[in-house]
Formats: sequence, structure tokens, C-alpha cells
Amino acid sequence: MTLPAIGQLTQNWNRHLSRTRLITGLVLFFYVLTHNLNHALGIVSLKWLEAGRSVFLGFWRFGPIEWLLYTSVTLHILVALIALYRRHALKMPFWEAAQLVLGLATPPLLLLHVLSTAYASERYDFVDSYAYVLLNLWVFSPWNGVLQAIAILVTWVHGCIGMAYWLRLKPWYAKAQAYLFALAVTIPVLALIGFADAGRAIAEKLEDETWLPALIARDNLPNQAAAIEVYALRDMGFWIFGGLLAVTLSARLVRAQLNRRRAIAISYESGGIVHIQSGTTVLEASRSAGIPHASVCGGRGRCSTCRIKILKGAAHLPAARDDEKRVLARVGASPDTRLACQLRPTAPVTVAPLLPAQAGPHQAHARGDYHSGRELEIAVLFADLRGFTKLSERRLPYDVVFLLNRYFKAMGEAVSGAGGHLDKFIGDGVMALFGIKSGMEGDDGKLACSQALDAARRMSANLAELNRHLQSDLQEPLRIGIGIHFGPAIVGDMGYGANQHLTAVGDTVNTASRLETATKELEAELVISGHLAKVAGIAGDPQRRHQLVVRGREQTLEVLAFRSAQDVNAENPDVPGTDLARETLKPSLGDSVETTAR
Repeated sequence: MTLPAIGQLTQNWNRHLSRTRLITGLVLFFYVLTHNLNHALGIVSLKWLEAGRSVFLGFWRFGPIEWLLYTSVTLHILVALIALYRRHALKMPFWEAAQLVLGLATPPLLLLHVLSTAYASERYDFVDSYAYVLLNLWVFSPWNGVLQAIAILVTWVHGCIGMAYWLRLKPWYAKAQAYLFALAVTIPVLALIGFADAGRAIAEKLEDETWLPALIARDNLPNQAAAIEVYALRDMGFWIFGGLLAVTLSARLVRAQLNRRRAIAISYESGGIVHIQSGTTVLEASRSAGIPHASVCGGRGRCSTCRIKILKGAAHLPAARDDEKRVLARVGASPDTRLACQLRPTAPVTVAPLLPAQAGPHQAHARGDYHSGRELEIAVLFADLRGFTKLSERRLPYDVVFLLNRYFKAMGEAVSGAGGHLDKFIGDGVMALFGIKSGMEGDDGKLACSQALDAARRMSANLAELNRHLQSDLQEPLRIGIGIHFGPAIVGDMGYGANQHLTAVGDTVNTASRLETATKELEAELVISGHLAKVAGIAGDPQRRHQLVVRGREQTLEVLAFRSAQDVNAENPDVPGTDLARETLKPSLGDSVETTAR
């Protein structure tokens, strides 16, 4: 068999395992959910509990559904053991470890309960009513009752972790998470309360000496011989499951011994080196060495947050499979990007994680290749509030915060309204980027420049509207200086941890900042570079043109200065213009500042 054929076979095998795990997990979670809801009816009465049992068993013991349930149980256990074997490192995040441990604990905890109800009722032809179950668990064998209460929590938590890993990539999950968590806590609590209430009700019925004999006769409850057989089958089940687990762990040890002499070095951009065995993923290597590495989906190849950049050794790596390619294409990854949870190096390689270890689900969705770092032709805008330090020195902190928040809202609406990306607020200044997406599409830059000019016009209009609303609270109107330049810049997600965000660096950014500073000496509200004016199609009045000495540049820079940013619209019909500033600001700027100290 050729290598491509083996690769395709492996890919199909992995896909089938993943789908089997998901489908069987959903079936079992729905079973546990309905079982717990049935338990909760015990809060009402034993009669309600039995009525719920009739519906519950009517569904789950219907031939095809029962076959699906037991097939799901068997396959889910086998897939879990296969996944355990395939792990080359047992170091993993807490919730992944919790799901694994709880999943392995589930069969031993539930085996006796399944044998004494579903199996025994068929084998000995009796009714496994809740009265029979509660007699065994609450009265005759309280220790088994404790184990079943633990089983309720173990199976439920295991299922909820699996559901969270599956659902957290859905766009709506963030909004629904709080409600789902409330349900995840409430349902097992109600189930345990219902179990306890029904158990006490059974204990009370035993006070009537005629009740138990009548129950035995009515439901044809099994004798001691049946109990002996059930416990013998339980012990056999323990040995079988324990043997399968032991074989799995032993196979891992044998594989590690066979691969020990074939160590492969994975080097990290940060300086760490991890030696792994063949078949180990890069994500497993990171975890085994304690190197923080993001993975929202738990290494299942669905979220893309573990993606890495291949710095060296790409030529010797196995090609990405279709599933990995599909995920990388979804997020617009560059050709040298791979998923750490899917890449199993066969030769030394040097990598760099592209996302912070704290990356969340929102970073798993398509975000554009520029987030990973690209050089693009963009327009950069800087704006700064003039004289705000003097304006704020006699105001209470509350007043300063109130003013700044109104100002930032007005400027932010101007940027977003023009189609730009609000990079950051710096003190009382604003930095915005235009043309990030259009630059990716090969645009000539005219749209980006027009958007930046439109944003400047909107800023000026919004500031005028803000001054009108706050005129009784300000000794003098707020003034702004805006600088815009167009040119190449490096764009990407930069920062550390939770503070990483999309921004730009380079000479274009520095020049735009210098132009904003130049508004003071040129006594203008807006200063734009001659290059941006040319790309935007602005001829410009010669009286507006100036030669500016920019620090860091050998040659002077031609700029255009506008006393009001709104004057740009009159000279450039291509710049979008609207009169929406007053309408969009009215609802939010109606409040005035409480100038308690001036």
C-alpha cells in the first residue's frame, strides 16, 4: 500500500472515530438527561416518579432505541480507550483530565445498576419499578445508594464537559453559557433531591407490614439466586473493563519503549526544545513540557486556536489532511500555518504558537489572514484632544471620566461609521486603521483613504455636536487635532495574553502620529499627507500645502492642512458625507456634565 493510500486511510479512520465519539456521546447525554429529569419527579411524589418511569422506559426500551443505546455505550467506551492509547502525553488541561477520569469511572459505577434493572428484569421477568430500585438502594443496601448518587454526578459532569467542548465553538454559545451553566447545576440537584424524597417515601411504606409482600407478588421481584447471578456478572464486567484498560495502558508503554531511540526535536521560537516520539502531536509535546498552548476544543482539530507557524523544517513534515486544511481555510491561515493538535512531526521542526495560551472561543472563528501578521497598504489616523489636561485639572474625577467617555463614544462612532477599525484609545487620543480588509483584496488604497477622510469629517461633526450639548458645562469648546497618512504597515494581533489585539506598526504609523502633532503648529484641525491626498484624488488648494519636516525622515513631507476637517468634503466629492452626526449623537449626549468643581 502506498504512503498516500495509508494517509487517506488514517484520515478516514480519524474522521470516523471523531464522529462516532460525538454521536454516541450525544445519545448517552440525552439518556442521562432524561433519566435525571425522571428522578426529579420524586420531589412531587412516588406516583409521579413511577409515571415518569413509564414514559422514560417506553422510549428507551423500544427495540431500535434500546439497540442504539447499548451500541452507543459499547462504542463510546471503545473510542475512549482508543483515544487514551493514541495520546502520547497524559499532561492535559484540568477539564480534559476531569472528563477522561470521570468517563473511565462511569462503567464501574453504573454496571451493577444496569445489570440489576435492565438485564435482570428481562432475565427473570419482573417489573424493575422505582419501588424495587429504591428498596435496594435506600433501604437494603445504602452503600450502593451512595454509589448511585455519585454516579449521577459523575455521568452528568462528564457529559456536560463534553457538551461544553462541542458547543463552545458555536457563535451563540457565549450568550447562552450562563443559562446552560444554571441548568447544568440545577438538573442533578433536583435529581438527587427527587431520589432522596422518593427513598424516604419508600421507607415510610415499609412501616406497613403488608406493603412489601404485596409489592413482591405484584411485580414478581427476583429471589436471592438472581442477586447472586447479578453480582457475579458485575465482577466479570469489572475484570473485562479493567483488562481492557490495562491492555490500553500497557500498549502505550510498549509503544514508548519501541520509539525511545527515535526521538524527534521540536524547537519553539521562545527557546524551548522538546524531544518527542514518532506519532506525538505538537500540542501533546507542548503539554508534556509544560509549555502553555491554546486549545479551546481540547485537541480535537475543530477550533484552530492551537495553530502554529512553521519556522523551520516544513519540507519534512507530513502534509495536512483534508480536515486540517478545512479548519485552516476557515480562519484564512497562511500556507506555513498548521494545527498543533493534528501535526505529528516525523523530523525536527521549529514552531511558534500564533495565539496566546489564554485564547478563547471567539478567536477560533474566521478572522482574516492579517491577524497572523501581514504588510498591507493602509490609512492610519491619529486624533488628540487639545488642551484637555488644562481643562480637566479643576474638575472632579467623575467629571473627567464623564467627559472622556462621551468624547470616546463620539470618536468611536465616527470611525466605525466610516468603516474603519478602532485600534486603541491612548490617553485622550485615538488611533484608527482603514483599508485592512480592502488591502487584503488588492485594492489600490482609494477606498481606505476615502474612509479615513470620512472618519475625520465625522469626528469634526460629532465633536461640534458634543460641544453643543455640553456648552453650559464647558468654559471653552473641545478642540481636536487629526493626522492621517497612507502607506505600508505591518498589521497583526500584537500584545500579551488578554491584551493582545489587532494593531499596526511601522513608518506609516509614526508619520500619521507626527501629522497629528503638526496640527498645532499649522493651526489646523486636520493634516493629511500629500501621498494620501493623491491616492484619494484630492487636488487641494495650493494655500493648504506645506512642506513639513518629520523627525526620522531625511526629506520633507508634503502635507495638506485643513482648518476644519469638514472642509475636506467640499474639495473631494468622492469622500462619503452624511448629516447623521446630530441624529446619532442626540440620544447619548443629552446628559450634561455635573461641573461641581471648576
